[in-house]
Amino acid sequence: MPLIVFPTSQLLWVRVAAVLFTCVAFSVAGRIVWLNVGVVDWCIFCWAFSFACTLLVLLVEQLGLQARVPVSWNNFPITVACYATLLCLSASVIFPVFFRQGLNGSSTVRDHCIAATVFSCFATVAYMVEVKLTKARPGEVAGYMATAPGLLKVCQTFVACIIFVLVSQPVSYDRHPALEWCMAVYCICFILSMAVVVLCVGECTGCLPIPFSKFLSAYALLAVIMYLTATIIWPVFQFDKNYNYNRSGNSPNLITVSVFTGLNFLFYLADLAYTARLVFVSV
Repeated sequence: MPLIVFPTSQLLWVRVAAVLFTCVAFSVAGRIVWLNVGVVDWCIFCWAFSFACTLLVLLVEQLGLQARVPVSWNNFPITVACYATLLCLSASVIFPVFFRQGLNGSSTVRDHCIAATVFSCFATVAYMVEVKLTKARPGEVAGYMATAPGLLKVCQTFVACIIFVLVSQPVSYDRHPALEWCMAVYCICFILSMAVVVLCVGECTGCLPIPFSKFLSAYALLAVIMYLTATIIWPVFQFDKNYNYNRSGNSPNLITVSVFTGLNFLFYLADLAYTARLVFVSV
């Protein structure tokens, strides 16, 4: 009787572990009834999305269907792994912080909270290892998303999504045109970074009217300048008394937005440095 033998590798087992860890995390968390439904739904989405995408990657690779999938297989798996790393990391932080009250309930609720958090942390580590195994090495020919600028694009879009959530609950950018400019910076840079990710994964970089390398360089420079202005303007117009800052309970959100704005500025600055190196040094 013929046997079907699947090739094994360190990367395969890391992905299998990530699938198992995320499956356990959202299965356990989904059995608990929570009062804060929105937050727990977000955590379950993080685990379920990571589980589904990683399972898809496993099935496609083990069945040898890479050529039939309408995406760039040099870019898709590592993009999934990088987003899954950030999603599971956020869930690992949010879940225990927002549901500490669950630890004071019954032993079953406590055990479920601890199990979901632990397996979420395990999944985060597994995805970090996958990213490390699949990212491009120096001198290696790989897809753009496997390079440092590609991974930075994922981080930029993820941080921007966090900023969008923080500035909209409640809305905190409509009190002054300068704050509206900051919001425009967040939106424009997010859209362009996400467009780069979609173009690379969809193998559509040739559709641009200019060379992709020139587009990346020009966009990285523009994003650095725009985020530099937002990094300065946001805290000034939010916390300076001269601009009628309303000291309310939303202050922690505003401080967090300032921190994440600075963090994204550093991401774009590193992106510019890496992009310049890839474009000019390699030529």
